[in-house]
Amino acid sequence: MSLSDGSQRVRVGVLALHNSKETKAILNAVEDLGHQPVWLRRENTSVSIDDGEITIDPAVDIIANRLLLSNSEAPVEGLGLAATFDHVRPMLNQPCAVLTAIHKFATATVLADWEAAVPDALLALSNERLNDGRERFGEIGVYKTAIGTHGGGTWKVDLTEPVNPRVGKRQAFLQELIEQDTEQHSDLRVYIVGGRIVGAMRRYAPDGDWRTNVALGGEVTDVTTTLPEPAVETALYTSEVMDLDYAGIDLVEGAEGWHVLEVNPTAGFKGLYRATGRSPAPYIAQMAIERAGGSVETQRVEELTTTLDDSTPSCMPSTARTASEDVPIIGYIEKVVVSGTSGSTTSLAKSDTGATRSSIDTSLAAEIGAGPIKSMTRVKSGSVKNGKVRPVVDLVIGIGGRQHTVTASVEDRSHMDYPLLLGRDILQHYQVNVRRRADVDQVSALPDDESEE
Repeated sequence: MSLSDGSQRVRVGVLALHNSKETKAILNAVEDLGHQPVWLRRENTSVSIDDGEITIDPAVDIIANRLLLSNSEAPVEGLGLAATFDHVRPMLNQPCAVLTAIHKFATATVLADWEAAVPDALLALSNERLNDGRERFGEIGVYKTAIGTHGGGTWKVDLTEPVNPRVGKRQAFLQELIEQDTEQHSDLRVYIVGGRIVGAMRRYAPDGDWRTNVALGGEVTDVTTTLPEPAVETALYTSEVMDLDYAGIDLVEGAEGWHVLEVNPTAGFKGLYRATGRSPAPYIAQMAIERAGGSVETQRVEELTTTLDDSTPSCMPSTARTASEDVPIIGYIEKVVVSGTSGSTTSLAKSDTGATRSSIDTSLAAEIGAGPIKSMTRVKSGSVKNGKVRPVVDLVIGIGGRQHTVTASVEDRSHMDYPLLLGRDILQHYQVNVRRRADVDQVSALPDDESEE
């Protein structure tokens, strides 16, 4: 199909099995630029091999990879799916580059090999080797899962205490803490598309935390036009080395200059748009269209960057509009794997849809090394009018192969039947079957005298 100027209308597929604002914004930008958006989803997508000929349905000319893999329970499946499409059509953010970027230690090794500044770090496969090497980072260091997102699986830890090489099913590693002179910890998120900085923000850690992620409540300010030149050079060089078409690059400044913390191939736009008033979506759409041989008006691209159009795209498959997501079921009493910085254990947990956040017994928290304490929170409880003040810690909870990193409150639950309580921070991802219990041999009704905590 041709446009009015004689150029070809490009069919841009966005491979995304989720409903994120960013995916919708890219699809809408493709259409606003006069080309055809195609949302590649579970409901409408197939790849066929017939007598050696490979076809994709729906048909596309190029694909923008927007698979969210960092919080996936099976990232290899997603990478294999992306690799399938990559062999058939040109792809932005190719699977090999994304594989490296989603693994934080792999990212660090690539950048260090190319002489980009990264914090010192240690990944060891054995408990003994990791703890033998922890002294080099001083008394306080950063402890991370190799794959994680939104700040989940990242702790500032006391390294006078041992840590574990794995958090649940995730490999973990130690990293140097880059000290800053300011009271409020901050870093930079620089968003790059096609080797060009389209926006940058400074992110400030919220009260009671040191992580700056917008998803955790961090504040942001626009620094797109005031980025220090060394930060500009570091971000652009990082994008080139990582071979990503678009990425959010996190930088932190220490006494020895700028260091690269992480590279996110599917970085969110929400915080960046709030800070800068600019959306990367039209630039990604433009890049895909032009790489497939199409053309766009540069002025129109610039106009579109001033809005973040995350309305439902016209190309959403009709089956997706009516089909409900397959939401897994969780029991009233569920067997879970709970993990901290020094170990993991299996425990029974009680589901409580009335609780905002999950909570853990103090003894169990000590056993797995949950912590350090991030802040204090006031929790309403029973007849206590103003509630109780409890410490909160990061916790990784595994349920049926899925992992959730949550900020849980710590309390003495020794007088209760279950050392863990699952709140809405986890239950929002499930349907709760109150008749299903992991502590009995068969499905049974709740006792009459048992009520929600």
